[in-house]
Amino acid sequence: MSQQIEHVLQQFKDCIPLLEVLTDENRQAIIMLLAQNKSGLNVNTISGHMNLSRPAVSHHLKVLKQSGFIKSEKKGVENYYVLTVRKPLEQLKSLITAVEDECK
Repeated sequence: MSQQIEHVLQQFKDCIPLLEVLTDENRQAIIMLLAQNKSGLNVNTISGHMNLSRPAVSHHLKVLKQSGFIKSEKKGVENYYVLTVRKPLEQLKSLITAVEDECK
């Protein structure tokens, strides 16, 4: 197997956690909600936009934060969540480009 193919396969492997995060429709909805609210939202506000309990939303926020899609900022006593998708999206774009290059 060529070194380039091995590199692409490693990129696939590295992107698995990111892709798994994006398979959940609730996490997709949270990402899109935060995309529309650049200054960030707290858990209660996010919960108010979804048919999920506050603990369920907190779980999804934790998963998104661990994977680099969002970060939290403390404002007073509340945590506000904002998108930080650049790094995971760059990783996914790099994978797509590598696969496209191999398919040419």
